[in-house]
Amino acid sequence: MIQIFRRIRHGLISEGRLSKYLVYAAGEILLVVIGILIALQINDANEQRLERKKELQYLASLKTDLAVNIAELDKFLADRQGRLDSAHIIMGYFEGKPLTSLEDFAYHNVHVQAWTKFYQNNNTFQELVNSGSLSILSNHAIKTQLMDLELLYKKMKSDEDHMRFDFEGYMYDPLFENADVNPMQQNFVYRLTGGAAGERAPLSRDEIEGLLRNVTFKNGFAMAILMMGIINDEFKEIKTKTGELIELIDEEMTK
Repeated sequence: MIQIFRRIRHGLISEGRLSKYLVYAAGEILLVVIGILIALQINDANEQRLERKKELQYLASLKTDLAVNIAELDKFLADRQGRLDSAHIIMGYFEGKPLTSLEDFAYHNVHVQAWTKFYQNNNTFQELVNSGSLSILSNHAIKTQLMDLELLYKKMKSDEDHMRFDFEGYMYDPLFENADVNPMQQNFVYRLTGGAAGERAPLSRDEIEGLLRNVTFKNGFAMAILMMGIINDEFKEIKTKTGELIELIDEEMTK
């Protein structure tokens, strides 16, 4: 093709047909420009296709992380509600409920205090942020919801730290200073496992009644009831927002 163009160009020049040559030259330049523009469009389309493929991979990974978080939130909500119920039972003893079962006190006391922190799965989000790839998410609503979720998690984690501080100062210190914890935890494990582990160790009524006269210890359970209620509400809000984000991702992935 190039050889043909060269022959035509040489023929026009040798025949002295300058005006036709100029028209031909302009046409040749136009063809070159059109070819370059087409090549650029093809290259741009390929880049957009690869970018979209990468975005969809990130969206799929985000959805997987979020689904894991919902499962964990459900588990923690049930667990924390059980511990909140136990805190109310212990508070009943402080308010005058007869201490007819030392084992019942031991179980609910340890149940409240043996809590664990919630850890979110945000590996994909952290990868997006640390690699500077957050801009690859073209849906602004998804990015906004992700950032909002991170703020909710930070608030919840701050409240968990607050609750831990309350536990250490108001419950752990009085308990460790005034009672033998080992028989309580042995009874707790025994009841929790249906007798498969732990043991029905003898408990001291004097120690437990002493704890029930300790105002600091009582205040610890009052704060536990308050903070567990707050954190459970935060779990519910996070779960709702997570479900909404999954729906946004599903809509974006089916476009």
